[in-house]
Amino acid sequence: MPPSTRTTTPSAFRDLPSAVWTIFAGTIVNRLGYLVTPFLVFFLASRGVTGGDTSYVLGALGAGNLIGPAVGGVLADRIGRRPTMLIGLIGAAAAQGALFLAPGVWTMAAAALLISAAGSTVSPAAFALLADAVDSERRRRAYALFGWGVNIGTAVAGVLGGYLAAQGYWLLFAVDAGSMLLYALVVTVRLKEPKREASQRRKDGIGYGVVFRDRLALLLLPLFGVQLFVYSLTEVALPLAVRDSGLSPAVYGAMAAVNAVMVVALQPFATAWLARVPQLVVQSAGSALIAVGVALTGLADSVAGYTVSVVVWSLGEVVVAGIAAGVFANLAPEHARGRYQGAFSWTWGMARFAALTLGVTVYTAVTPATLWWTALVAGTATAAATLTLKTRIERRAAHDLAA
Repeated sequence: MPPSTRTTTPSAFRDLPSAVWTIFAGTIVNRLGYLVTPFLVFFLASRGVTGGDTSYVLGALGAGNLIGPAVGGVLADRIGRRPTMLIGLIGAAAAQGALFLAPGVWTMAAAALLISAAGSTVSPAAFALLADAVDSERRRRAYALFGWGVNIGTAVAGVLGGYLAAQGYWLLFAVDAGSMLLYALVVTVRLKEPKREASQRRKDGIGYGVVFRDRLALLLLPLFGVQLFVYSLTEVALPLAVRDSGLSPAVYGAMAAVNAVMVVALQPFATAWLARVPQLVVQSAGSALIAVGVALTGLADSVAGYTVSVVVWSLGEVVVAGIAAGVFANLAPEHARGRYQGAFSWTWGMARFAALTLGVTVYTAVTPATLWWTALVAGTATAAATLTLKTRIERRAAHDLAA
């Protein structure tokens, strides 16, 4: 049955199975506890960790996002989706306690590495479980619903975190760990492990060779990676630009609120409206819109200017929701969905890590204009390049359906 295009939330997501809604609800719960990372610098300062020592802890936190997805993808195919999600959630909850109790910089760095590594093992398994639960026609909407849950939880957490931090940093850690354990309980009670034949588990071994031999996947990953890098600049370079314009941190908070409200309010409707448009066309248009919005940051020097740029790239974010993950999931053989999603999640982690390192370096050591022009050119070029693969991806999908 073709997806409905009526402009209501149920019309976008109505026919998705209970497993997808369970992951959606668990994701909201989990993201409500996404409190420690935004306030980590302030927590470290309260423990006497400042200057260069802070970079060790933050660097470890970023490095974990490069380890977890790769491990999570293998485990999802090897031992199953649910066990992998439970390992990640329980491990990350334990690491939250370890970070709060850590006596020094290096133990804090080790705990931060474990938080991000364990936490990021969850996404490949959850994404693979979503791909197991729905057919290729509904995957874009399943992943869009997942992303909507992330944004809902993050928006509420932004308000909750400021209040809890004023009462005591221990509350941030307690809520983070508690939300992860609650999600683990939801996974245990509500989700079922999909049945897989033993022959599927042996096929292509257990490593990432199955992904590396897929030429189409290897073309898409760097294109999606660059687009994700451009989007990640909204978290990394935007606050630097606001600061350099002489505006207060409250302005950046207001911009984050504008983004959250737009995404939460518009995403279900956009998913319904764009359901009949070819996915790669939508992905390319939305990615170009993000690149233009990010580049407009370089022209802004007032609240109004920054609001315009945020509105533009937020519209792009709404448009592309769920498409890249859905397209990549459709490329994966059934027995390797975890590893394909592990590769995709690793690309996302690498994009954020590059934004934190390369993006900040270009902004501070070269010129901000160089970064904004790079974002515009790279974002629009990769959007166009992605569109050129439309025929190959459709041919691959038709071949898989015939098989």
